[in-house]
Amino acid sequence: MGWFERNIMEPGKLPLLLALISFVLTFLITRVITRLIRAGKGPFGNVSSGGVHVHHVVPGVILTLVGGFGAVAGGQYGFGSALAAVIFGIGAGLVLDEFALVLHLADVYWTPDGRKSVEMVVLTASLVGLLLIGFSPLGVNDLNEDQQQNRAVALVTVLANFLFALIALFKGKVRLAVLGVIIPLVALVAAVRLARPTSPWARRFYRNRPRARAKSGLRAYHHDRRWVAPSRAFHDWLGGAPDSEPARSLERR
Repeated sequence: MGWFERNIMEPGKLPLLLALISFVLTFLITRVITRLIRAGKGPFGNVSSGGVHVHHVVPGVILTLVGGFGAVAGGQYGFGSALAAVIFGIGAGLVLDEFALVLHLADVYWTPDGRKSVEMVVLTASLVGLLLIGFSPLGVNDLNEDQQQNRAVALVTVLANFLFALIALFKGKVRLAVLGVIIPLVALVAAVRLARPTSPWARRFYRNRPRARAKSGLRAYHHDRRWVAPSRAFHDWLGGAPDSEPARSLERR
């Protein structure tokens, strides 16, 4: 209880903890329900209005707005703040569960493209968890007391880590770039390693460097061969295996 008081209650992180728990539970419960609907089991079914299927991203957006504005108005403490955090977490869970639908503007929930929703949920939960246990954006928390008093050093540290994260992003390492915003070492490692062959960095800087282009392609091949299958197996276990039915464009619905 002492740890909880010192690290969660006193810094005002209880709303963040409640939002994270609500977010994760909402995603898991939603996936269970959608898998039951897909299998034709249980009392659940799709919601329709006027012949149009209402995706759960719709109530998710509404709840996210309500919870977000409520959190801004409620501050860090009090019942209102805690309630707003729970509402926001539920809404965010519903929205990101259909992140792929919003990205593709097509009903790709049970297609391979739908795995992007699971990836986004896992990434978001990981980042929020890092913030909860004390990591600050751009690694500012790594500064010692003398550096914290030196604003110039703090500013340079922030800008340098942001630059590393940006380079990693242009090298096609999206997950490492986002994670590197929180953990500076991750951004640095991702920035100095070879870019993925399809990234903007490779198209720009490897165009006249056949050896670098070939090495980049070989490294990407070995990386994907090692990690893509386990990653897909994990996503299928967490979110459900995709089917082969073509996605229906939302513009036709």
